[in-house]
Amino acid sequence: MTNKELAEANIRRAFIIFREAERLYQEGAWNLAVRRCQEAVELALKGALRYAGLDIPRIHDVGGFLLRNTKRFPGSFRERIPQLASISRRLMREREVSVYGDEVTGVAPEELYIEEDAEAALKEATSVLEACQKLLQTTP
Repeated sequence: MTNKELAEANIRRAFIIFREAERLYQEGAWNLAVRRCQEAVELALKGALRYAGLDIPRIHDVGGFLLRNTKRFPGSFRERIPQLASISRRLMREREVSVYGDEVTGVAPEELYIEEDAEAALKEATSVLEACQKLLQTTP
């Protein structure tokens, strides 16, 4: 498979995961919606890295790799990289807490998240997925 085909596969999977996040939001599982948004963002941004011909790091927050490689991307995507990296970093902080809760205080993840948290994660994930999808429509 080519880098573009691998990137497209990542984006397709990211949208599948995002639809799961939307379903979880509808069910009121705010913490799980946040977690799935993080996973969708991670996969979409890894698709963007693949598109640029970069090796995919085995970490969950790839924002730093985007920032270090901005010149590998076309102008419209390049301009959004600081925002995309910020979203990646912010959602990464929620990755464990959204599933395991606050292990120090013993607060369950279902108690930590409210609807607005899930709404914000969905909005940010939408922004990332749309940017990555648009990137794949450009000529490398």
